[in-house]
Amino acid sequence: MAPGSSIGGAEDPAAQVSENEPEPVPQRLLTAATRLFAERGFETTSVQEIVDAAGVTKGAMYHYFGSKDDLLYEIYARVLRVQTARMERAVDSAESVQQRLRAVAVDVVVTTVTHLDDTVIFFRSMHLLHPDKQAEVRAQRRHYHERVRQLIEEGQSAGVFRTDRSAELVVDFFFGAVHHLGSWYRRDGPMSGQQVGEQFADLLLDALRPEPAG
Repeated sequence: MAPGSSIGGAEDPAAQVSENEPEPVPQRLLTAATRLFAERGFETTSVQEIVDAAGVTKGAMYHYFGSKDDLLYEIYARVLRVQTARMERAVDSAESVQQRLRAVAVDVVVTTVTHLDDTVIFFRSMHLLHPDKQAEVRAQRRHYHERVRQLIEEGQSAGVFRTDRSAELVVDFFFGAVHHLGSWYRRDGPMSGQQVGEQFADLLLDALRPEPAG
């Protein structure tokens, strides 16, 4: 995999359905919920409004989602599943540790920007989820962050990343910036998601590059 290339092979949660096929009910519900949560807020959007917008019955919704909480959870969880699968493939590839870390860094920015509405809506309303759902999301994100930390530590052990920087602190700093994308990134702005991802990756690798001897 070339440095900065996208990590292919995962199903995108926003993958388009063929013109000849109706959009699956779960996707219709998630699309409607995402739009309504963005327009009206999670708390003030009713289940009835969601099913009306999706063109399905409450019974159909409850067949797939047990509650409005489950919809909010799935809006973000489906993105995180894609990111995690793509990250695992990059981490397990035969590329150098620098190339693998770069690929992961670029990809998490690009996928976050691609699904920015989903992530912004979720983080704005996450505190309203049932504590069990909040714990599930935190555990999934922790796994992702841990895998990136392990990759940095691999590079430190190999002598290609500086060892006077805490891998955990670097990971927290990087993902803090990623999670902040929703507060400033605009699709009609001067930089594409790929360009932002490349620059984020540059900053990450620059922070880990050993200082010249002497």
